[in-house]
Amino acid sequence: MERTLILVKPDATKRKLGGAIISRFEGKGLKLVALKMLRMDEKLARRHYAAHVDKPFFPELLKYITSGPIIAAVFEGEGAVEISRKTMGATNPAKADPGTIRRDFGVDVTQNSVHGSDSPGTAATEIKIFFKESEILNYK
Repeated sequence: MERTLILVKPDATKRKLGGAIISRFEGKGLKLVALKMLRMDEKLARRHYAAHVDKPFFPELLKYITSGPIIAAVFEGEGAVEISRKTMGATNPAKADPGTIRRDFGVDVTQNSVHGSDSPGTAATEIKIFFKESEILNYK
């Protein structure tokens, strides 16, 4: 069964949108198997966004992602990554399809309310950054 990591970003948690965002994924048939709220510190942010550390936008991203609490979640289901990507919408909320999370809740390209893994391989790596295997539940 495929898994994906979803992060509800600080702009969304500050606006009390965590439950609404999590329910969108459940509404698409994905099963919530792990959930926690935390504050991403610089070390964790650098690990999670390692591919972006040398990019010009990284300092702004680092400041933003460490600015408030996030919600980390693991969802499971057939095609979980693809389903979650469609549910989130394009990275830029202005270009996201109507009815997607980023179109409905995103502020701009950085404050787009939600992060989701972009492939099953990335999901496996990202999930390990935020969760121990013992924190991911297997249930029917």
